[in-house]
Parts: sequence; C-alpha cells; structure tokens
Amino acid sequence: MELVRQPVFLLLTTVSAVFVVFLASIPYFGFGDDPKLVKESALAVMLLSGLLGAVLCASNAVAREIRTGTALAVLAKPVSRLEFLLAKYAGVTAALTVLSYVNGLAVLLASRMGYDAYGDTDWLALGLFCAALALAYAMGGFSNYFLRRPFVSDGVLSLVLMATLAFVVIGFLDKQGRWQSFGAGVDWRMVPAAVLVLFAVWVLAALALLCSTRLELIATLAVCTAFFLLGLMADYLFEGRAARGSWWATAAYAVVPNWQLMWVADALEEGKRIPWSYLGNACAYVAAYIGAVLAAALYLFEDRELN
Repeated sequence: MELVRQPVFLLLTTVSAVFVVFLASIPYFGFGDDPKLVKESALAVMLLSGLLGAVLCASNAVAREIRTGTALAVLAKPVSRLEFLLAKYAGVTAALTVLSYVNGLAVLLASRMGYDAYGDTDWLALGLFCAALALAYAMGGFSNYFLRRPFVSDGVLSLVLMATLAFVVIGFLDKQGRWQSFGAGVDWRMVPAAVLVLFAVWVLAALALLCSTRLELIATLAVCTAFFLLGLMADYLFEGRAARGSWWATAAYAVVPNWQLMWVADALEEGKRIPWSYLGNACAYVAAYIGAVLAAALYLFEDRELN
C-alpha cells in the first residue's frame, strides 16, 4: 500500500498504458509488418516501465527506509532481517504485478488496434480506453474530496477497475462500434508473451532490491540498467566463449540474467505460438535466479549498519 500511494507509481502506470495504445494508433508503413512492429513496441514499453518501476519501488521500500530510520524501528522488534527483506520483495512484486496487469491489458488492446497500410486508426478503442483512465482519476478525486481517502491509492485501484472494464467493453465492439464476439481481433498469443515480460520484471525487482540494500536511487538505476543491457547481449558476449570452456564467460553467463529467454517477440510471427510448457521452464529459471539474488541481498543486508 505504501508503494501504490506514491504519485510516481500512478503516473508511471497511466503514462505507460496510454503510450502503448498510442503506439497502435500511428501509421508505420512497415510493408505489411505494421502489426508486428506494434506488438514488439508494446512489449518493449511494458518491459522498460517495469524496469523503472522496479527501481523506484525497491529504492522506496528499502533504501529510503534505511535512510529515514524506519527499517531500524522495525528490526528493533522481533522481526528478522530475512523476514524484512522477503516481505519487502513481496510488496514490490505485488505493486509491479499491478503495473504489469494494466500494461498487459493495453498490450492486448494494441494487438487488436494495430493496422497496416490498408487500415486506419481504431479511434473508438483509443477514445474509450483513454476516457476510462480519465474517469479513474475522477473517481480517485471524488473519494479524496468527499470521503477523505488517499487520492493516489484510490486512483490506482480505480485505474485497474476502469482499464479492465474498458478492455471488456472494447472487446465486444469492432472499429465501427458494432457488436462482435468477445476478443475478435485480439492476438491472444500476447498473453504468454506478457507473462514472460512479467517474469523479467520480477527479476529486475530482485536486482533492484539487492542494490537498494547498499545504494541509493540513482546508483540502483545505473546498476540495474547495466544488468539490463548486459542481459540483452548475454548470448552474444558469453555463450560462445562459455561453450569453448572459458571459466570467466561461464561465470558471467550464469550471473547476468539472460533476457532473451523472456523476450520471445519472434514467436509472434504469423503461424507461430508460444507453448505454455516454455513458460514453465522460464518460471523455473526465474525462480532459481530470484532465489540466488535474494540470498546475495540478505548477505549484504545482514551486516548493514542501520542507525
């Protein structure tokens, strides 16, 4: 609740979702590959917003509480550092899952709105989705003014509800506003692709939490960005050398997260799909990596001076 009460979290959720549907509303003239470009761009926005959200949430949950003394007050009670760290990670991943859920709805909507050179913009879907988000802000303002409730947390809750409602309503309408079977035109292969991106966001959250035990916001952002860029090039930089027996490449290939395992945009080409069994393998990799990162975070946090 503390994380979703941060104004930057509400703004990040709103801006990323609106930007995703905006990407599906402009012409690309990609010689027939426009819908594919839209899907890849939407997933990229979802991943980058998750990176920024992970750094902001982890720094606010750990580094800020160490700096202000809140962590010392909590750990003065019968609460172990392991419990403290795991609870913080659970809260960060819960907040990021909310962010990714709203972005995931926008990604599915973008897969339906994308068009090639012979199509046109889906103004109905764009207008309904943006109007729903604006109404969510109005609902948050209403509860804040009349009920004296926190605006930001109520705004986030309203945003989740209104984005879901808008997606359901748009799913029953075509571009001309006529009724259709639900989800016609939506590329449902984006669901496993978005789940894999969510896995990547959880890994980023663990890395950001690890950095936040020792570093502040800007330094955490720099380190996580470095891991993000290295992970994108892990296959190119380390895989070949590791196969030839290089010990340092083998170690680096294990330490650096391989984002290519969770970025499967090529499987969104026509006639291809992402098998759900692959998600199981990716989940096992993510669970093992997160466990290792949290163990390292606990090692750094155990002897961290909190006063």
